[in-house]
Amino acid sequence: MLARKGGASIRVFHRAAWYNEPTTDWRNIRFPWQGGANITDKNEPRDDSRDNVYLFPKMLDHYQIQLTRMLEAEQYSDAKQLIRFLLQCRGEDARHYEEWGNLLSWLEMAFPDDGSPLDYSSPADQEEEADLRRAALKPAEQDEAYVKQVLYIIQNHPSIDQQMLALERAVHLDHPDVDPTIIQWLTAASVHPVVQFKALQCLRRRDVTGKLAMERLDEDAELDIEMTPLALEDFPIPIIQTVERVESMTESDDPTLPHFARELWKECLQFLYGTSAYNRMLDDEEETIDCWAAALHLTLLITVYGSAEDDAIRDTYGISEPLRFRYEQACRSLRQVAGFGRFEDSPES
Repeated sequence: MLARKGGASIRVFHRAAWYNEPTTDWRNIRFPWQGGANITDKNEPRDDSRDNVYLFPKMLDHYQIQLTRMLEAEQYSDAKQLIRFLLQCRGEDARHYEEWGNLLSWLEMAFPDDGSPLDYSSPADQEEEADLRRAALKPAEQDEAYVKQVLYIIQNHPSIDQQMLALERAVHLDHPDVDPTIIQWLTAASVHPVVQFKALQCLRRRDVTGKLAMERLDEDAELDIEMTPLALEDFPIPIIQTVERVESMTESDDPTLPHFARELWKECLQFLYGTSAYNRMLDDEEETIDCWAAALHLTLLITVYGSAEDDAIRDTYGISEPLRFRYEQACRSLRQVAGFGRFEDSPES
């Protein structure tokens, strides 16, 4: 379909064409009306009304990647919320505000919200959002060719993001070949650990049960499909307490760090789920939570700033000499995730 703004047309691909069209790089897209257009007050507050928040370069890259994934996965409400947050930040190039503002204008025109643009917290709103997402991911007709195309992308596409999107669509497929094909591929092929985790979530959402034996980060693992977490809140309490501790320690230093810490932790969990490192996280002793929180804090600062003071972090979390080994073990596990290569798949949930 075509959407119009200011006399210019933008092509919005129908959802059924996702597997034929080239992937749009939303980070670099230039809209036809961008040249010299002013950004409205609705999209970009004046400088004196912006929050006193500045983004470090690596954090800006992180948010740009998150925005790209949201758009590719058709999570338009989430994308609009993120853009509004970015427009509230200070110190970015004028072209960034222009691009974000124009993208937000287009999204609000093409995908308007019925309620307040800043409030998606009520159960009714969340259920409506879930219904819209299911409708977008589930085509009206599921012929044999469509099912084969989705399964082919899951097994063979070189882009992790495209594999993840195909797994989202596979949740809604009604065909007898889907479950056995995904299980066979998941247990026999060499699959990126993030895609493995997404596939486990797909199977759980399809109400598949039982155990699967697979290799996770060079370790043999046997996992119960029905126990696969679908959201951070589904993980055991010690894992949630770990990131909450980091959030509480970082919010006074930089108001953007708690969000980044949570995203980094979710990414690490997708890599480590089912491994020996993950099993070590499940110990609910305070010392275990301290060690993993300190390791996450260290990894967060290195990711955002490029460096961190190890001694200061250990003092903050009370990592005494008897806990040093467990702390360094946790640090090695998180470094393993970074070394493996994060969502960017050369090139997300």
